[in-house]
Amino acid sequence: MHFLEDGNLDAREENNLVAYAEYFKFTQDDLNKRGIYTRFVQGAVLREALEGKIPQRFKTVDPLPFNFQKSETLVWAFSNVKYYEKRTRREYVGGSHGVSIRIAKGVYYRVGQFKGYPIEREEQVYVDAGILTVTTKHLYFYGKTKSFRVPYSKIVSFTPYSDGIGIQRDATSAKPQTFVTGDGWFIYNLVVNLAREQVN
Repeated sequence: MHFLEDGNLDAREENNLVAYAEYFKFTQDDLNKRGIYTRFVQGAVLREALEGKIPQRFKTVDPLPFNFQKSETLVWAFSNVKYYEKRTRREYVGGSHGVSIRIAKGVYYRVGQFKGYPIEREEQVYVDAGILTVTTKHLYFYGKTKSFRVPYSKIVSFTPYSDGIGIQRDATSAKPQTFVTGDGWFIYNLVVNLAREQVN
């Protein structure tokens, strides 16, 4: 099944795989023992997104905790997603200079000053874990302590990772955000193509 290697699934390949599964009476559980069925559906979803169609193949049993807008459609959802933010940490380094004067037995007074300077460093900070949902217009995140929606129109850049995706919002104070889904290839290609449709 070479489509699993190149990530592309055209309509002919999809029809052949469906016929193959029906002929051998494979169930969805049979096909998904090694994640094959999930990759199959992901390939079809990406093909439709590339063609400018609205993918509607993802089904969820439990209701999602989001207030979707009427004009958008659910495309995919990821569970157990780790959410990170890049934050700046400031610390002071340096030392004190001066002398210690004995006032009484066992009591000293230090005369001098502390000369230090601030050092800032950026680091990825784990914030929460929860559900990441992809729709035709937004990314939604829902965790125990953090929930938010990001319109594609407010994202200026996407960063692909092997296990997730990073985004940078269009705001002066916005810090890079990272979502670890476990499947960076799929979410990056999906979100980038959905966002491109919003621009066109």
